[in-house]
Amino acid sequence: MTPAINRIKRARGQLDGVLRMIEESRDCEDVVTQLAAVSRALDRAGFAIVATGLQQCLTNGNGLDSVDAKKMEKLFLSLA
Repeated sequence: MTPAINRIKRARGQLDGVLRMIEESRDCEDVVTQLAAVSRALDRAGFAIVATGLQQCLTNGNGLDSVDAKKMEKLFLSLA
């Protein structure tokens, strides 16, 4: 779970930067660019969490049969 935690912490730092930019009345394009970077970082963290869950199912010997396919599909689509 460490890579996901690192991504979320990085996104939190980026979001703090976006707030400072807005408070400083920075250029709209710069703010939106940074906000998009935060969004991508959070998406990647979500995908990392789902991927880790799948990997754990495979390495624990349970295989994909133990994974609820509809549940995993819903998780992936919630990140889209």
